[in-house]
Amino acid sequence: MFGYIRPQKGELLVREFEQYRGFYCGLCKQLGKSYGFAARMTLSYDCTFLGMFFGGRASSCGGFHKGRCVVNPMKQCTFCGENQKELKLAAAVSVLLAYQKIRDDLRDGGIGKKLSRFFLLPSAMRANRKASKEYPQLAEACRIMSEQQAQAEQDPDAGMDACAHPTGELLKTIFVTALKELEGLAEDSSQGRILSQFGYHLGRWIYIMDACDDLEKDAKKKEFNPLLRKFRIEGTLPPEKGKEILLYANEALNITMSQITSAFRLLEFIQFGPILENIVFLGLPQMQKEILFLKKEKEHVGSV
Repeated sequence: MFGYIRPQKGELLVREFEQYRGFYCGLCKQLGKSYGFAARMTLSYDCTFLGMFFGGRASSCGGFHKGRCVVNPMKQCTFCGENQKELKLAAAVSVLLAYQKIRDDLRDGGIGKKLSRFFLLPSAMRANRKASKEYPQLAEACRIMSEQQAQAEQDPDAGMDACAHPTGELLKTIFVTALKELEGLAEDSSQGRILSQFGYHLGRWIYIMDACDDLEKDAKKKEFNPLLRKFRIEGTLPPEKGKEILLYANEALNITMSQITSAFRLLEFIQFGPILENIVFLGLPQMQKEILFLKKEKEHVGSV
């Protein structure tokens, strides 16, 4: 996924931050255990959120323990309980999405990107096969999303809503499938209906955020971007036009965020509620602000 679903760390208690890190490092460990060392490269904040989200709905998480980081043995890490079904599902989502991303890059990327992805493909295929056997519904949803995304991007009449729809449907399927696999609840249950809305709009938000993040890069490389298509930009992106596009995107993201937060308020959590609230109510808006309005300032400060 894209790494936009993360907490606002400064607003977390020390204990809460350690618990969040426990899920992050726990997911890294689970990826290696389930799919091999190379699978750790797919570790993301987004799938950490997925693991913690359903861990928060479970009656217990198996506790936390200290251990050595596999990537950096000199570093001590906090890990949540091993072999949790929530982490296993999050790890499967991580490798399934990574495989589809590699396939997309091999199909549409430049020569350099294709070459790098070619070397990653064998390990990604092995991980994808294993995850597909364990979670066939998720694997099929990822495949369909990739195909529909490609179709929407090739359709000159498809607007931003049409382009964001496949990612929304994918996240909806992920959350509903997780509900069935982990909690045994049906999609048409009250929590299932709420999760469908939450997942769909979270997927839309991620897609639009990624389009904003890649706006200048896509304009320079003349690659597809739904925002560039909407504003009929070809080639160089004028600064004033870029600001206009981001203001438009911000309005669309705010509407989508209102749907996300409304659904989240109706969900039930047994544990980790404050951390998940931090991510949804503080972390997502902060990421939106940084990507849309503070990115240039950060780049400028970093270059001094």
